[in-house]
Amino acid sequence: MRKFLSVLLAMAMVLSLTVTSFAADTAADAKAEMAGKTVILHTNDVHGAVEGYAYIAQLKADYEAKGAEVILVDAGDFSQGTTYVSSTKGADAVTMMNAAGYDVVTLGNHEFDVGQQTLAEAIGYCRFPVICANMVSENSPIPQLKPYVILDREGEKFAFVAAVTNYGYNNHPDGHDAIFEGLRFTDAVRTLEEYEYLRDSCQVLVALTHIGSKYDRELADEASEYDLIIGGHSHERINEVEDGVLITQTGRNLNMVGVTEVRLRGKEIRSLSFRLVPLADYAPDPVYQEMVETYRNNPVLKEKAGELTATADKVGVANIFLQALKRKSGSDVAFYHYGGIRRDSLSKGDLTRSDIYDLDPFISSVSVMEMTPEQMSKMVLTKYNDTVNKGESHRIDLFSTAPYVIRTDGYDAVEVIFPGLVSGRKYKVAMGDYVFKNYQGLEYTNGETTQWLVPDVLMEYVANGGKPLAPDNTLRQSVAGLHDDRENHDDRDDD
Repeated sequence: MRKFLSVLLAMAMVLSLTVTSFAADTAADAKAEMAGKTVILHTNDVHGAVEGYAYIAQLKADYEAKGAEVILVDAGDFSQGTTYVSSTKGADAVTMMNAAGYDVVTLGNHEFDVGQQTLAEAIGYCRFPVICANMVSENSPIPQLKPYVILDREGEKFAFVAAVTNYGYNNHPDGHDAIFEGLRFTDAVRTLEEYEYLRDSCQVLVALTHIGSKYDRELADEASEYDLIIGGHSHERINEVEDGVLITQTGRNLNMVGVTEVRLRGKEIRSLSFRLVPLADYAPDPVYQEMVETYRNNPVLKEKAGELTATADKVGVANIFLQALKRKSGSDVAFYHYGGIRRDSLSKGDLTRSDIYDLDPFISSVSVMEMTPEQMSKMVLTKYNDTVNKGESHRIDLFSTAPYVIRTDGYDAVEVIFPGLVSGRKYKVAMGDYVFKNYQGLEYTNGETTQWLVPDVLMEYVANGGKPLAPDNTLRQSVAGLHDDRENHDDRDDD
């Protein structure tokens, strides 16, 4: 019997060693899968969608488990765009990025929305380098940022050089002139060209940009020493090669993450490949997910703000903006721009404070002025024919309480008619301060930006004295050819 037990024990020991050996071999095989590769995970234009960082953390851990060296980077506009991030002026985004283990980040234009002092403090909280080669801090609390950083992965050098767009109006990033006082921005593409010399100090040279695809392509044409451009700002999904330079971008809102796999042989790149990975294919890291839920469950944001009797579509949401601004300011006419309305619809039923802040997470102000119909027409026509921001041109960009018709020659606008307004008469006009401070072709008298914040004005309007609000989904603007019957568009607004 004892001999029989001894045999069983010996068999068990052999089996145990076999299982242990198999498990070790399996782990080694997993580690060997991507051994020798460096994976650059990259995000851009997250716009406060911090729930995605829980997935990023898991994706990073998965690649590290396979033996890859991982570098995690962001190409800007990470801090504004959702209620819970905007309410903390981007602090929650930085906290999540610190936790996820970002290695290097650059600024987008919306990082400046919170003001220079707040941005300077946020940069101080970052546990990763924030770099930007073309921003010069002359008289600003924002520190002078380093233009580049070189990261070492197992003796392999990866140089990242960064730039933010200066191609908005007045040679600075898109946004109000006032928030860039004390800062100067050099031409992004020309500045990035100046750092091609880093090719001699690294195996992989990367441009980390927030300048948009048009200028990324120009950079690739002009600066062929770069191996990779990780871009942002234009909200596109891009995977292309221009003059031997790989250009990438992941879209926006962290629906996708960019995965660039790099394999080196000595000092030469053996292979460089890119793919977009949907984060929905991954389970979130539970620790990070718990952090996200803490932000989401802020009780103040869940408070009821109002109620809708029906669903408001994009036009209905725009009309809520317009009527809110018109009522608050006592104006005759209100305008609001398409891009400033960040929700495509509001569902029937209760509206929370979070819903309202989501409509304008950038916390705009209300501007008021006096304009004639001719001045309004010039503003609308100039925007329709916009040659700078082509993604915003040749569409109805400015919603208004006053009906108008854009008449075109088949492509460009040639005139804009406000049939319900009297030519030459001055009307009191309200609009968001972004249009007031940035749109070309804007002429007015007695203009100023008030202390009224758009989210607060919206909150007051949807409260509606405690009664449900009936949304108005009627579009009062249209585009027509020159020879269309003008009487068909004389849709006067009685408000």
